[in-house]
Amino acid sequence: MSDLTSLTLAEARDAVRSKRLSSRELTEAHLAAMAAARPLNAFITETPDRALAMADRADARVARGEAGPLEGLPLGIKDLYCTEGVQTTAGSRILEGFVPPYESTVSSQLWRDGAVMLGKLNLDEFAMGSSNETSYFGPAVSPWRKPGSNAGLVPGGSSGGSAAAVAARLCLAATATDTGGSIRQPAAFTGTVGIKPTYGRCSRWGVVAFASSLDQAGPITRTVRDAAIMLGSMAGHDPKDSTSVDIAVPDYEAAVGASVAGKVIGIPREYRIDGMPAEIDALWAEGIAWLKAAGARVVDIALPHTKYALPAYYIVAPAEASSNLARYDGVRYGLRVPGRDIAEMYGNTRAAGFGAEVRRRIMIGTYVLSAGYYDAYYLKAQKIRTLVRRDFETAFADGVDAILTPATPSAAFGLGEKGGDDPIAMYLNDAFTVTVNMAGLPGLSVPAGLSADKLPLGLQLIGRPFEEETLFALAEVIARSAPAIDLPSAWWSATAPAAHR
Repeated sequence: MSDLTSLTLAEARDAVRSKRLSSRELTEAHLAAMAAARPLNAFITETPDRALAMADRADARVARGEAGPLEGLPLGIKDLYCTEGVQTTAGSRILEGFVPPYESTVSSQLWRDGAVMLGKLNLDEFAMGSSNETSYFGPAVSPWRKPGSNAGLVPGGSSGGSAAAVAARLCLAATATDTGGSIRQPAAFTGTVGIKPTYGRCSRWGVVAFASSLDQAGPITRTVRDAAIMLGSMAGHDPKDSTSVDIAVPDYEAAVGASVAGKVIGIPREYRIDGMPAEIDALWAEGIAWLKAAGARVVDIALPHTKYALPAYYIVAPAEASSNLARYDGVRYGLRVPGRDIAEMYGNTRAAGFGAEVRRRIMIGTYVLSAGYYDAYYLKAQKIRTLVRRDFETAFADGVDAILTPATPSAAFGLGEKGGDDPIAMYLNDAFTVTVNMAGLPGLSVPAGLSADKLPLGLQLIGRPFEEETLFALAEVIARSAPAIDLPSAWWSATAPAAHR
């Protein structure tokens, strides 16, 4: 095994279990890759000593014949998950230096199953963004480049660090979160696989909240099989999370490669938006052809309230963010900027601690929840949310097993190219993904091709509630049919500081 970081999660798992490879060897290889890739800024906090100690314990368990499902496999953890004894920042200045005394449920389940933590991954501040450019710790950078260009590209957001690290082979897999597309969009931008499970499938306990009725944990991986393996450990009922659903976790990996013959795939006409690039439409047509060739039946469907989903989302999500982020006031933990009295201290702390995008969303959310505007905005947005969910329920009731759409309206764009004085340009990146969160459904992005600029493009599969197995089976068909999508080079190693090579 000449390059241990080139292994998939499944390949590494099998090698460690069979003792052809030790967890320590695997972990050391990924720590070296992380050091060489610091120009990507994928990690906020690296934990090499902890990783090697966890690897040694994993090797001891393997020797005793006690290997868990993820024994000895090095992972990255999005810095939105609280990790006991390790700084958790949510990408924000206001939480810089915060060290939780507890572990999130999802990460604790990964450690229960033997995984190794390499560090905490970069993200948009409080998961608010679609490019990882709102992070207080600087933007994560995509490992991809356009041919002949050195211009930096975004890895997507908010889970940009997770996507960049997996694509660059810095970790075997990574945790992520998805509130409006923050797993699927960065996966599409980086040629990786990302699944947002059904709302309630993974515990939110110990994950820093953005919008509680929309947030959901999930993995970003290199392959469909790896995503199934990760979700098997991440999912499960948690009595500490009132929204966690007490349903048995199936064997997701067994669904990978299962026949999709007879499955009915819906193609929503409303996703053919004005101005959509021809290459996105062509990719969608290819995906349809691949599923037909595998025996699936394709039908046109209507999701008539889709056009209202994005504006409704940008009312509901900021409203919940305004409520959730009220706890960051400089009193109990995190940043404190003194003032002449407690009111001024609150104002100073929040002004200094929150970035521009977070402040924008707090103000929008506070406005739509205020007296006189609640009915006009927030209540109306919730009614639209109900209609969006009803559209999907009608399609599924009519016999549709899953829905196929593009994952993003374009390939990855350049750092600094969008946003600025026009945040709406950035928000439009979520056009194909927010409906899934509004309806609480599972959604998966799978690499399906390359753009004219040789950048990854993804297709999205949307499923019935708690039927992630169907998505894994369909996604594997696309993954096997699509051309291989591999990084052309590790350009970042040449730009890493000499001391880190």
